[in-house]
Amino acid sequence: MSRYTLGLDYGSDSVRALLVDVDTGKELASHMVNYPRWAQGLYCDAAKDQFRQHPQDYIDSLIEVVTGLWQRAEAGAADKVIGMSFDTTGSTPVAINSEGVPLALTPEFSDNPNAMFVLWKDHTAVQEAAEITQAANCNDINYLAYMGGIYSSEWYFAKALHVFRQDPAVQAATHTWVEHCDWITALMCGTTHPDNLQLGRCATGHKMMWNEQWGGFPPNEFFCAIDPLLDGLVDKLNPATRPSSEAAGTLSAEWAEKLQLPQGIAVGFGAFDCHMGAVAANVRPGVLTKVMGTSTCDITVSKAEQLGDTCVRGICGQVDGSVLPGFIGLEAGQSAFGDLYAWFKNLLAWPLHQQLNVNADQQQLLTDIEEQMLVSLSHAAASLPVSEQDMTALDWVNGRRTPDADQTVAMAMTGLKMGTDAPTLFKALVEATAFGARAITERFEQQGVAIDSVVVIGGISKKSEYVMQTCADVWNCPIDVLESEQSCALGAAIMAAVAAGAYDNTVAAQQVMASPVCQQYLPNPERAPIFDVLYRKYQALGAYVNGGL
Repeated sequence: MSRYTLGLDYGSDSVRALLVDVDTGKELASHMVNYPRWAQGLYCDAAKDQFRQHPQDYIDSLIEVVTGLWQRAEAGAADKVIGMSFDTTGSTPVAINSEGVPLALTPEFSDNPNAMFVLWKDHTAVQEAAEITQAANCNDINYLAYMGGIYSSEWYFAKALHVFRQDPAVQAATHTWVEHCDWITALMCGTTHPDNLQLGRCATGHKMMWNEQWGGFPPNEFFCAIDPLLDGLVDKLNPATRPSSEAAGTLSAEWAEKLQLPQGIAVGFGAFDCHMGAVAANVRPGVLTKVMGTSTCDITVSKAEQLGDTCVRGICGQVDGSVLPGFIGLEAGQSAFGDLYAWFKNLLAWPLHQQLNVNADQQQLLTDIEEQMLVSLSHAAASLPVSEQDMTALDWVNGRRTPDADQTVAMAMTGLKMGTDAPTLFKALVEATAFGARAITERFEQQGVAIDSVVVIGGISKKSEYVMQTCADVWNCPIDVLESEQSCALGAAIMAAVAAGAYDNTVAAQQVMASPVCQQYLPNPERAPIFDVLYRKYQALGAYVNGGL
């Protein structure tokens, strides 16, 4: 009898479900559903860097995407599922009450953004992140040593403290906070109550300062010294974290019925999308996996003996077992990649929205124009020559994630003239994102982490040959593109297979289920030297904007 696993990938805008044959690695069916409230722009304020998602969006979309998947799969496919696992964006935590219920799912807080999941790209906690960084760097034990040395406003404790300071009612009602990947996993198992809640290694290690060196999380005293509002929060967290290859529990009767799945199948520990994507990309030492979407996440792994005592500076953490058991997982990334292109598209489309806002036919015309806008810009930009005198831009439109997290920095550009047209400007933006990615790779290499090849996954890797070729030229290395359209969900399905006992270990599962490469981009030897010059200009502009650092 065939055996299947289910990978659920919660992205920024939608959730995707992927059904995979455990024994052949064949992707059998997939389905995608957008979050309804998020699609309406509810609970968000971009001007304030506030991005919140309602937990009901996650629940409703999960039911819809899985039940919709069965309409696309063969008859009886659901009965062959032996395990499921989740990946989510992160850090995306939510406040829960003493019963383990997200506050936004209670009547009192149902419309309160502070009671909802604080999405990864919410940067309202810049001040709190700076205070945590200062406290750690002044402490006898630097609890950020394995997190790049800088705490980010995108991460768990900064977001919790910011909400507590802004909303006393939420603070009073909060028992603790939980990451999306851990909460949705616990929801499936019926273990959301704080007494039963288990946490995965991925989120805790990379965003919550968990590390075996100090026996789990930093002590309560460390957080109280930052702000008494954090008193007791860490003591309610289970320090016995586990890798994604293990089962967090089994599917409850309630959720088996809702999802039309067999009760009791294995539910693996959850992880962040980029980490699961790296699993699907067959990540190994020397291979950098880049998930290229609205932002980027860069994942590689290393043996502990290779890293030694090195704490890689300015990244998003190095954690034993966060990607693959037996390896140190290292994470970096950019706060905006596709988001930068979308910003430019929206900027150009603004006058059209003002003029074509009368009837449905005109709205459809506007939609059609917007869908072709970046395609047209890419074709035009690809035909432009590259020279050392080209304009230069930074990719920090949503702050800087790595190297050296700083969400206060802003985008800048130089060389803008009257003759600069839209394709020229778009070309500079694409190059800026490629330069930002190169800075990450160079930081890894400078700190002794070998990067021999790059594998990319995510929407942009399939949608834009221009972007991918530019990256190959700027990085001056070959780039492999994965075949799978749902690499993060595939990684979750691989981990589900291991958690369900279909494979003894993750490497064995990858050998059968990981995605093959479908395309390779090679650097243009004539352009690479020119991009070396432009990259130095990018670095100089960044140093100027960053105060000469």
